[in-house]
Amino acid sequence: MRAITAAIVTLVTWGSALATTNTSGHPYRKQYIHETFGKKAYVGTAGRAAFGQALNRPHEWGRGPGGFGKRLASGFATHVVKNSIEYGVAGIRHEDLHYHRSAQRGFGPRLRHALVSTVVTRKTTTGRRTVASGKISGAMGSGLVSRMWQPARLHTVSSGLATGGITLGAEAGMNVAREFWPHKRHSARRPVATRHS
Repeated sequence: MRAITAAIVTLVTWGSALATTNTSGHPYRKQYIHETFGKKAYVGTAGRAAFGQALNRPHEWGRGPGGFGKRLASGFATHVVKNSIEYGVAGIRHEDLHYHRSAQRGFGPRLRHALVSTVVTRKTTTGRRTVASGKISGAMGSGLVSRMWQPARLHTVSSGLATGGITLGAEAGMNVAREFWPHKRHSARRPVATRHS
């Protein structure tokens, strides 16, 4: 238990230090801080921990408050590692991390665009298509690193790669949602006409 706690504290501290260092020149610094330590990150981590608690996965951690605490800490540490790798690699390779909707029409072409965008992106410098190595390495790297604090039976490369694959699958699902979710249109409010008597 002490080794698990030490590993999680180290990883979270590492991510926090990265966020507060003087890296104003990094193109994704603000986005990294927001996505890694913002309210959305905490809510998402708590939701995943609750889901794991309901399914009792991994079962070695049990269903009590201690088990939920482990799942919560594990989920947040994994999230910090994933984003630290993803944003770091993407920044070095000038990869666009934003999702861009398809300009094509029809369900099939748009679905294909959403799924391919999980592993293919564009260079921010040239606009050319390239492998989304930031997203891929972030998913796989966090899956493997998270084996450090998982129960002994999950201390395997195959388990880490499976976790990374699940992360990429979830990203693909999010891209499909981004592609087909209706746009929010912000229309300018017209001033209310007043009648003069």
